[in-house]
Amino acid sequence: MEYLDFELPIKELNEQLEKCTLIGQESDVDVTETCKKIEKKLAETKKEIYKKLTPWQRVQLSRHPDRPYTLDYIRAICGDTFLELHGDRGVKDDKAMIGGLGKIGDQSFMFVGQQKGYNTKTRQYRNFGMANPEGYRKALRLMKSAEKFGIPVVTIIDTPGAYPGLEAEERGQGEAIARNILEMSRLKVPIIVVIVGEGASGGALGIGVGDTILMLENTWYSVISPESCSSILWRSWEFKEQAADALKLTANDMKKNKLIDVIVKEPLGGAHSDRETTFKTVSKEILKSFEQLKNLSPKDLVEKRMNKYFEMGEYKG
Repeated sequence: MEYLDFELPIKELNEQLEKCTLIGQESDVDVTETCKKIEKKLAETKKEIYKKLTPWQRVQLSRHPDRPYTLDYIRAICGDTFLELHGDRGVKDDKAMIGGLGKIGDQSFMFVGQQKGYNTKTRQYRNFGMANPEGYRKALRLMKSAEKFGIPVVTIIDTPGAYPGLEAEERGQGEAIARNILEMSRLKVPIIVVIVGEGASGGALGIGVGDTILMLENTWYSVISPESCSSILWRSWEFKEQAADALKLTANDMKKNKLIDVIVKEPLGGAHSDRETTFKTVSKEILKSFEQLKNLSPKDLVEKRMNKYFEMGEYKG
């Protein structure tokens, strides 16, 4: 297991516990009491560290290499019912954007989301979770298909941003994202958005318009990453912690500013520390959100969604 810099006290205690357990197994010495003391100290340290995380530490947790990605959630939630669909019917199949049909219980959903890689090879294959225009066009194709058959849509956000390469701009990156925002705002089926990792800039917004926005506790959602913000404002990446604080990008900040609807609690230590619990919690929240939306008529659904976004950014001096 990998540890972040602020988790080093937890690492030390885990190592002490392992050594203590090993001594008890390999000798006749009774170390039960010592192990209990270390376990107690470990539990207290975890609570102390995770109850007062800074915005930058939450950004770090959202990028943890052991954190589950989009396909992990879909496979855990849908099991064998998930059928991946490919291609934008124009250019190619973007591997950074995945989508397909799946079921939670007896209810069918169209799942769309960004997918990152687990190692160097798969990160390159998935383009580090940064979609090209054809990825957003594939996402829109799947969402329009879902609308045609009356299937609700679930989008899963985890991206450092849309791919910023020259070829992406040549193929209309900005237009593809803008088109998705427009079409999602008037899609006639329920849209549930789940932010499970990084939610950066237009790359996230391209599949981020929904009736209900769920955001996991240790994720972030912003117009720009802390590093990029730091490099623009301070001409250096060294001020990324201050930038993270100033951007108000945490789940609590988003909820306070009425930009999301639900904060989904994570297990102590982050989503990766107890994947099964995280998957069950996310599945439950998706179904709960759908129950609140399923009886609305297409007209009411679109009107309510439009009003929700029109009200964002209102300021009364």
